[in-house]
Amino acid sequence: MSLGIKQLTERSWTRQDVLARYAVGTPHKGIVRNLTNFGLFIELEEGIDGLVHVSDLSWTKKIKHPSEFTKVGESLDVQVLELDATNRRLALSHKHLEENPWDTFETIFTTGSLHKSTIISKNDKGAVLELPYGIEGFCATKNLVKEDESKPEVGEAYDFKVLEFSKDDRRISLSLKATWSTEEEKVAAPQPASAPRKKAPAKGKSIDKINNESEKSTLGDIEALSALKEKMSAAKAKPSDGSESRII
Repeated sequence: MSLGIKQLTERSWTRQDVLARYAVGTPHKGIVRNLTNFGLFIELEEGIDGLVHVSDLSWTKKIKHPSEFTKVGESLDVQVLELDATNRRLALSHKHLEENPWDTFETIFTTGSLHKSTIISKNDKGAVLELPYGIEGFCATKNLVKEDESKPEVGEAYDFKVLEFSKDDRRISLSLKATWSTEEEKVAAPQPASAPRKKAPAKGKSIDKINNESEKSTLGDIEALSALKEKMSAAKAKPSDGSESRII
């Protein structure tokens, strides 16, 4: 025999007023009942609870675990992102109660702009920076260099230059080196394929060919003139008999 207590009351997830109350986009306040690695569960009313994914807690802060943001027993304002009455699931969000500030950040953290930033942490790949308005950025190790070639430490603040801003990925890449160095990384553009060139003949061979042709032409002219001269001389040497001399 299987027994249940909740069956004695009206099923909350099937009540029309409940479905209308928790429509997508409606705001609510609930109590945090459980924390997990991927998010937290909030009780909105008896029998109705929902999940807030860790990525939906803040627009600006990268939260690894919900315990960094809240704790069990605290109240939290949320907004309904998705309602699935069949499977009794509510997807909730805390950050969607506010407008996405990255729309505004896009006009502030433009490529090439300078911003005072504090180094929060460092690892082999680079450093996490705290920028104005409480958002975070990243500086790669190769760009984390001061003008005297030394490395800055955690807690120090410097002017960093924005190298890249991505609103969709909520990522800002910065550089300390770019604030004092004029070096720029350039990517060579691919060259268009050119038509194959015809191989030019060797200079020496061309000259020899011209000389040979000129030599043949000159010798031919000389031989012709010599033959004509001999015929003319032979005609003059014959005695005059009144007949006409013809040059054949």
